[in-house]
Amino acid sequence: MQLSNISRKILLLVIFFIPALAFAQPANKTRVVVLTDIEADPDDAQSMVRFLLYSNQWDVEGLIATTSIHQKTRVAPESIDKILLAYDKVQPNLLKHEKGYLTYEQLKPKVKKGLPVYGMEGVGEGKDSQGSDWIVQVLSKPDERPVWFCVWGGPNTLAQALWKIRATKSAAEAEKIYKKIRVYTISDQDDSGPWIRKNFPDIFFIVTPGYNYSYATWTGLPFPAPGSNKEVVSNEWLAKNIQQGHGPLGAAYPDVAYGMEGDTPSFLNLINNGLSNSERPDFGGWGGRYELYLPEFRDSNAGRFRREGWPKDEPETRPIWSNANDSVFSAVDNQSYVNNQATIWRWREAIQNDFAARMDWCTKASKEANHAPIAKLAHADAFTVKSGEQFHLNADGSSDPDGDSMSFLWFQYQEAGTYKGNVSFRPYASNLYDLPVTAPAVSKPETIHFILQVKDKGTPALVSYKRVIVTVLPQ
Repeated sequence: MQLSNISRKILLLVIFFIPALAFAQPANKTRVVVLTDIEADPDDAQSMVRFLLYSNQWDVEGLIATTSIHQKTRVAPESIDKILLAYDKVQPNLLKHEKGYLTYEQLKPKVKKGLPVYGMEGVGEGKDSQGSDWIVQVLSKPDERPVWFCVWGGPNTLAQALWKIRATKSAAEAEKIYKKIRVYTISDQDDSGPWIRKNFPDIFFIVTPGYNYSYATWTGLPFPAPGSNKEVVSNEWLAKNIQQGHGPLGAAYPDVAYGMEGDTPSFLNLINNGLSNSERPDFGGWGGRYELYLPEFRDSNAGRFRREGWPKDEPETRPIWSNANDSVFSAVDNQSYVNNQATIWRWREAIQNDFAARMDWCTKASKEANHAPIAKLAHADAFTVKSGEQFHLNADGSSDPDGDSMSFLWFQYQEAGTYKGNVSFRPYASNLYDLPVTAPAVSKPETIHFILQVKDKGTPALVSYKRVIVTVLPQ
């Protein structure tokens, strides 16, 4: 078949533009549902303020008020609404900085409530609630994207939704739904979390099991652990950078009672900063690093930790995503630490600076506030080399939307890869956007994770990341 000159031109245009159009399509947003025992502790309200500042990055599917071990007979959706009303006053200004912030009118219908009962008392025949019905509706949408449940209190509203799905849908339909579910619970705050893990063994679940929070990874954000930057979680820092002079949403951020934002780690790895891969908790990120295994039983509610009226821990019956250790050198005291909390506090300064910058967005014009640099790679984010081969890690093309000067840092995230040795950088990686690396000797294929950190010199200083996964083959 002969093509006319016009047809040829049209065909060439189509061939040329299809890849460009495909590249220009925005990435699918993560679907997120929050379950919160708001009013049990001021930290839920604190986390809700931060959550809303990042909500333009996600499809927020639900904000559901629930109970917990700390608040057994009350749910407080009105407290969610109160924070949304403060958000409503600053939402137009937030849009000057980034697109995608929903209006109050769009978010308000997503506020629901579970039953004001504790744990498994709210699961079973006749235990449906506004919240559990909403979850069933969200999960039943013809949308194959995962749904992340960020559980800040007890998950019994989710448990009831799962009970209802199992009771009313075919096994095939139910299995399709279970595959979409991602759960991160802030430890166990009622007995329905362990029930979900036992009865729905294929559901993706991140948790430090048990009721003794001192073991939990999430504590790496709120508490001043040895080696961590304590200043940026202090009351003084919060007053200056969040609460005062930042409009109605900052004023809605309550003072700390027990710990700052214990619930925030549930969504930190969902933030689009180039570091995290939400489907791979073992890669690590702002929300911590977790590995998939069957944890040893540890009775966290026994002996000196025993609290009357609290449930007893039970052994896990299947692998879950749980605590993993990072080895972190602290510039605060020039010491090394190896523990699971360090998988979060190692990023704490960057986390808090990013929060402070977004809080500035509530009141400042775009040209008066800071925005994160854009980290880019001059090569693929995954490639293969052989032992002894030299390759380059290159961040050419990275930029800053405010025109700020930038600093570059390349480092190996040892725990995220299979290769457990240290890769020697020559010259040292600091302040080089183009870094030559020699692949180490290996006896079998190994993966090495390299992290690019691009930091601007704005106020507060902000960072973006890129991860490069290099597979090294034996010679």
